[in-house]
Amino acid sequence: MINMKIITHRIGVFVLTATWLLASSCIEPIDVVFEDFESAIVVEATITDKMEVQRVFLTRTFEFEDEGPLAERNANVTVTGGGNTFVFTESSPGVYLSQLPFAAQPSTPYQLSVQTQDGRSYSSSEMTLTRATQIDDVRVERITNDFGVEGIAVLVDSFDPSGSSVNYRYQYEETYKVIAPFWNPTGLEKVPAAEAEVLCEVRLIPDTVSEQICFTTEYSNAIIQTNTSDLNEDRVSNFMVRFIPRDKHIISHRYSILVRQFVQSNSAYNFYETLNEFSGNDSFFSQTQPGFLEGNIGSDTNAEEKVLGYFDVASVQEQRIFFNYDDLFPGEDLPPYVDPCSPAAPILVTPGLPPRCVLSTMVEENLVRYVGNNDSPDQNEGPYLIVPRVCGDCTEIGNATAPEFWIEE
Repeated sequence: MINMKIITHRIGVFVLTATWLLASSCIEPIDVVFEDFESAIVVEATITDKMEVQRVFLTRTFEFEDEGPLAERNANVTVTGGGNTFVFTESSPGVYLSQLPFAAQPSTPYQLSVQTQDGRSYSSSEMTLTRATQIDDVRVERITNDFGVEGIAVLVDSFDPSGSSVNYRYQYEETYKVIAPFWNPTGLEKVPAAEAEVLCEVRLIPDTVSEQICFTTEYSNAIIQTNTSDLNEDRVSNFMVRFIPRDKHIISHRYSILVRQFVQSNSAYNFYETLNEFSGNDSFFSQTQPGFLEGNIGSDTNAEEKVLGYFDVASVQEQRIFFNYDDLFPGEDLPPYVDPCSPAAPILVTPGLPPRCVLSTMVEENLVRYVGNNDSPDQNEGPYLIVPRVCGDCTEIGNATAPEFWIEE
């Protein structure tokens, strides 16, 4: 049987109108406090045993009616452990990357420290690296899920014969090939006024910027986790980390997924499981409300200040697979493209006064791509057939350069 439990990747805060109790027979619960909204810092960090640039995310809580979280800018972020101090630098708003790659070492306590630009400081509990457990297999299967939707399941197996891992969290990075269905080596440009024979004239030119084949990479925006404590052995079997409906354009051609498996401590698992109970498997950042849940990070100067987040040090294993749509749906129609791509023939200029350019404005704003000539336009059409840019130039949603890991059949 396939079982999946998902909570959001980004942490948010909720208010609940009734008392909530976390029940768990094997893991210590985290105290939950409900009160009026107040802005609190949100810290997300998982340091791994893989030699890589490590990441820390800093944001602020936000209310339901707000559009989203506010990044915590210009903070000083460090991780200390084993006699070393690793400095993090803000790479984009709220995202802090270690200046040098490093890997967490066994039996070494690590601690996260954050100092915000307003002078407040925060630190985490000391955390040590969890035991590593290999991924035995990552594979895909064609299934119909519990909602009657046909698609592709990405399944994971792993096994720890020592029985000490128990808590597993997964992330994935998916990369897929995009082929623009209306790519054309010919493009359009607005004719300069000094050369134009008619008002708002557009002419054909070679298209040297549009691309037909691109590659798009997206990251999981959910925490996906499972626990084997109620099983006879510490074995993850047929655990679904990703379900892709068969009508999603991302699997139309070639698709790759990198699955990362983290072994968590009981406290880390419990923290995210509690968030799962709060969220009801919906997005925190689309439904965030003012409640509170504590993790293992607190203020160094004000014990009453609310801090949301968790600093984890976790072993990680990863495995990548590739597949083509035809591997699972041989001879069947491809999923629809990301856009309907219905060709149109906009007029050159609107009737009446003052006249306004139509097609040339779309061309100048890089909104459309040329499909062909409209040889018999009616009075409401122009001389050229066009489609939205994404239909003729895949660089709107991808990169024309294949990733280093990419392998064709």
